[in-house]
Amino acid sequence: MMTPQLIAGERPGTYLVPSAVTDAELMHLARMLARRRLRKGRALDKPDTVFNALQTLLMEYEHEVFGMLMLDNRHRIIGFRELFRGTIDAASVYPREVIKEALAHNAAAVILVHNHPSGSPEPSQADRRITARLQQALSTVEIRLLDHVIVGHEGTCSFAEKGLI
Repeated sequence: MMTPQLIAGERPGTYLVPSAVTDAELMHLARMLARRRLRKGRALDKPDTVFNALQTLLMEYEHEVFGMLMLDNRHRIIGFRELFRGTIDAASVYPREVIKEALAHNAAAVILVHNHPSGSPEPSQADRRITARLQQALSTVEIRLLDHVIVGHEGTCSFAEKGLI
């Protein structure tokens, strides 16, 4: 698939596409922009921008994907990694692997993220349990868990905004 060319619009954050695009090309462009918003060195100054980028990256999967946004001590992005893939309603998450990845990138803080292919971003009891386990494991190596974001077609759910972290 060829990527249609984007032309910067008059206002920051707006773009023009000079020719007609397919749904697939439009989704490709959206994912490309989402990855750009999560690029290394970018400061996390607007949570909604991060939530929208994560939603764009993960909402189209037909299976659960669990990832992690790694941050430095000033909350600038180090990188985003998809860590685990699961089935239509679950993904096995291994705290040891999460810790290894965070330490390998020298992360001071992380934001966990996974999708719900069902569309609803509401956290399950399993989501709450793994978040508590990961928060405890990360704290033992002095890495802060800032949030766990669940994304679905119907929106996003932030554990931090709900007071669950």
